[in-house]
Amino acid sequence: MKHVNHMLKHESEFHRSIIPSFQYSILFLLLASSFLLASPKLASAQVRLPALVSDGMVLQRNTGVRIWGWAKPGRQVTIQFMGKSYETVTRPDSEWAVMLSPMKAGGPYSMNIDGMVISNIMIGDVWLCSGQSNMWLVMKEIAPHWQNIIENCTNPDIREFLVPARYDFNRPRNNLQGGGWKSVNPWTINGFSATGYFFARALWKKYHVPIGMINAAVGGTPIQSWLSTASLKEFPSTREIADQFESKAYLDSVIASNDSIQSDWNAYIWRHDRGLKGTPWYSPSYNVSSWPTMEVPHLWFRTSLKFTNGAVWFRRDFNVPASLAGKPARLLMGRVVNAEYDYINGVLVGYTSYQYPERRYNVAAGILHAGVNSITVRVINRYGAGGFVKDKPYELVFGKQAISLTGKWHYKLGVASKPMAPTTVIWYQPRGLYNGMIAPLLNYTILGAIWYQGESNGGDPTGYARMLKSMITDWRAKWREGNFPFLIVQLPNFGPVGKKPGNSGWAQVQWDQLKALELPRTGLAITIGLGEWNDVHPWHKRGVGNRLALAAEHVAYGENNIVYSGPTYRSAKIEGNKIVVRFSHIGTGLTAEGGGPLKWFEIAGKDGKYVFAKAKISGSKVIIWSGKVQHPDEARYAWATDAMGANLYNKEGLQASPFKTGVLH
Repeated sequence: MKHVNHMLKHESEFHRSIIPSFQYSILFLLLASSFLLASPKLASAQVRLPALVSDGMVLQRNTGVRIWGWAKPGRQVTIQFMGKSYETVTRPDSEWAVMLSPMKAGGPYSMNIDGMVISNIMIGDVWLCSGQSNMWLVMKEIAPHWQNIIENCTNPDIREFLVPARYDFNRPRNNLQGGGWKSVNPWTINGFSATGYFFARALWKKYHVPIGMINAAVGGTPIQSWLSTASLKEFPSTREIADQFESKAYLDSVIASNDSIQSDWNAYIWRHDRGLKGTPWYSPSYNVSSWPTMEVPHLWFRTSLKFTNGAVWFRRDFNVPASLAGKPARLLMGRVVNAEYDYINGVLVGYTSYQYPERRYNVAAGILHAGVNSITVRVINRYGAGGFVKDKPYELVFGKQAISLTGKWHYKLGVASKPMAPTTVIWYQPRGLYNGMIAPLLNYTILGAIWYQGESNGGDPTGYARMLKSMITDWRAKWREGNFPFLIVQLPNFGPVGKKPGNSGWAQVQWDQLKALELPRTGLAITIGLGEWNDVHPWHKRGVGNRLALAAEHVAYGENNIVYSGPTYRSAKIEGNKIVVRFSHIGTGLTAEGGGPLKWFEIAGKDGKYVFAKAKISGSKVIIWSGKVQHPDEARYAWATDAMGANLYNKEGLQASPFKTGVLH
């Protein structure tokens, strides 16, 4: 997973202007002057503002709020806001800052900074949203599951600032490369973090104050990317990697190597694919009757293709009734490993370059006709097992009607290749994203942070617990706001259900995330029941956001008389041939969700070999045993990537966290 490059390479062309140079200069001056006259924010050219201090911003209520910017040293800067005037003098380092007095929730307001007017400002609660792809994942990606919410989402009190992705290995940046505040409505919500939106929505419903989210997340990133130089001092080997990337020559060589690996592999596939020579295999006239067949959805490693990398073509026919002929449709192609091109009746209707998004493509009116139609999918697999992921939708949808595309498909290998060689993803390297995306935020006053990350550390969780604690402590110190609330999304279930006990880096990360609660004012959203076995990006982000909001009610808002967490491990002891475990956050009692016996408990003796165990609830405790282990030494619960069916809850309906007791003797 760490070698998966999620970033698309964008190319641009620069065209020479046909306007003669003197005309171009005059035109530019006219446009620039008219823009300056129309833009009060540029009227004071000597004062610069950070991207965060802009129209639509949300300022933190009930505390001093820092407003800052840059000007010539010694220059006086005046801010007028909510009937008060604030003055300061620019420091020798060209930065100025003022601290606004505490304010109650409300708005919209305007702020005047030396003649620049910042409008539509709200006073409320500001949350940093950070991590990897499940924090970044936008509402557009899960829209089919929440269409009614999207259509009725307009709320000027819920706002988001999307931090542009940027890395820097040499120094912490003091400003962002762009970005702006947006309030939520049916036109903007598709770009909102789904986790962040549902978190904000739940808080707004509870407290009815404006909620501002600063979304600083990048897909695929390990925690190391988000550590500062100060944090990396605890991890010398990781610091060495970061230091390597300080060298521009080294960075450029890595970028060049990546480009070469990717372009060479892709060029080979396109140059040698037999399906693109002569009559292309996506042409409806091409006869595929001699091709073998396989069931779709299916990964092809169980067929004669085995672990083939390269391009494999798939074709099947389907019937369209006359009542639907010529109508537009929606093609759902589940998830495909790694990339694919989709043709209907020879017309390209969709393309996705990597494996994670669910495929949803519009089929224009006129492409489908009555009777037999054909669909051809060219699948490009770069490494691992290629094919179609099961338990996802594969169909053509016409409103409430659908034509299933599952079943037997013809297939044929277009070109085989060696797996694409691993590349070094620059975005994932230590310190880069802290410097580029977190450091520029440190002056902005926040209430707290929510963190959804860990998937990319599941393959090697070494040091994750220490890194997470170090990061939280370091961010708090640099924000200069004390121990602000820090809420963590514990990884949900993901992957095929295990049939026997085993080691799990994913479970270790879950356990490490739980251990971060040893720090003050931290909370955990336990989500192991909200995942999908076949998708690292589960769609149930409302459940995640609601559980984060519940944790926030206690940690950030001081609601002390609520049950805000599922049961978490407290202590354990050996009693004869059994292990007795005690829990925190039991609420009004422990329960086996759905009835029946408790599942996913394991026990081991001194040999450390775990077996599935029996378990029963006894008041506020769980008793664990197995006839195969007469002298138990340790126990654990839900210790798997996908512990589907783990059913220990409290009676308030919140699921217990995975845990391990460690050796008890």
